[in-house]
Amino acid sequence: MPRGDKSSYTDKQKRQADHIEESEKKEGKSEKEAERIAWATVNKQDGGGKKGGGSKSGD
Repeated sequence: MPRGDKSSYTDKQKRQADHIEESEKKEGKSEKEAERIAWATVNKQDGGGKKGGGSKSGD
């Protein structure tokens, strides 16, 4: 996956990033800076792209 590819993110994560980006733009940030902040925030909250399902079973 090339750097900057957002295909591994869920729809919810993409919506969150869009919302954060719009908020940052309203605060006067540039398009590029707002996008960087938005994706950094989503990554910090969720740890990156899609997470695999399932659970660990304890013995």
